[in-house]
Amino acid sequence: MNKKVHVRKDDTVVVISGDDKGKQGKVVEVSPEEGKVIVNGVNIVSKHVKPRKQGEAGGIIKVEGAMYADKVQIVCPKCKKGVRIKHEIKDGKKIRVCAKCGQEL
Repeated sequence: MNKKVHVRKDDTVVVISGDDKGKQGKVVEVSPEEGKVIVNGVNIVSKHVKPRKQGEAGGIIKVEGAMYADKVQIVCPKCKKGVRIKHEIKDGKKIRVCAKCGQEL
């Protein structure tokens, strides 16, 4: 599998398919090996937690689950919607820009 992901930590993204389609959130974690991302407030799953220490409570908690990076697009600050990105060379550095308006991301 390709070990590259088009999103980075702290990017604002929008979900483009699935149950959470249209929801926006900030990327908390990226796993390029699996091609997955964890987005804050999106893909909430119930996790059964066992008490580990005496007196600690167990139960069911809600956490964000990992989702495939293909299902998210970066939100352009100028366009205010999910867009594709392209790469440009500026002052010898490779930067990400919005494919529609050219705004630096």
